Amino acid sequence: MRISTTIFLTDETVTPVRLARELERRGFGGLYLPEHTHIPVSRRTPAPMGGELPREYGRTLDPFVALGQAAAVTERLALGTGITLVAQHDPIGLAKQAATLDHLSGGRFTLGVGYGWNVEEAADHGVAWSTRRELGRDRMALMRALWADEPTGYEGAFGSVQPSEAHPKPVQRPRGPVNGPRTLIGGGAGPKLFAHIAEYADGWLPIGGRGLTESLPELRAVWEEAGRDPAHLQVVPYAVRPTPGKLAHYAELGVEEVVLQLPSADEPEVLRALDAYAAYL
Repeated sequence: MRISTTIFLTDETVTPVRLARELERRGFGGLYLPEHTHIPVSRRTPAPMGGELPREYGRTLDPFVALGQAAAVTERLALGTGITLVAQHDPIGLAKQAATLDHLSGGRFTLGVGYGWNVEEAADHGVAWSTRRELGRDRMALMRALWADEPTGYEGAFGSVQPSEAHPKPVQRPRGPVNGPRTLIGGGAGPKLFAHIAEYADGWLPIGGRGLTESLPELRAVWEEAGRDPAHLQVVPYAVRPTPGKLAHYAELGVEEVVLQLPSADEPEVLRALDAYAAYL
């Protein structure tokens, strides 16, 4: 099982360069970074974990800039977003960012896609909360048109693009209905999420990894009904607090990668966490 990591990198934590070098040197599989453009101070939306929202949520580095730094100082480390709030982006610009990072890293990029939890943050981007999932789906389809080998147009409910020259192209080749970087969708188990995974992704990023024994058969059934190859479904438990028993359970379920949560902290504390996690490599 590949052991990757995620962290809220901020202006107060270890730097992307130092962390990426240490991860690769120690043999970790990857680095995934979350995204928040800003956190409105009204705090009308409750923190997803309950209680006060941790300080790091409002201080996150831009994941694409930070991952670009990480790509430049590593050769093997996988790089991903966990997750990109696709509905909050211009899809033409995001398609360019993702393809460029994938190209420059030699195909090491994973685009983790999510729908968000902060209503006020999304509203400042002009996103209507009730339509954010369909907006994200539409923007992913537009991006796939730009990633196609030949100039391909797209006309959707929320946006369009003319057939265009759009380079660089992502390194990974098309697989089934999906093209572009490796794409994983985050979110809670449910019919709508599973239908979207089967339609335009390579797999699922279940946060915390709970309940997989019950939900995985449901996802696999939806995946196969969509005509996708069962061998190609990827399930990557995300932001996991590891124990030997938990990782053994994931392995029994066929999980090939797990993303462990690192503390949003300075370099000495993060390195101590990596020392502790080294037992799982």
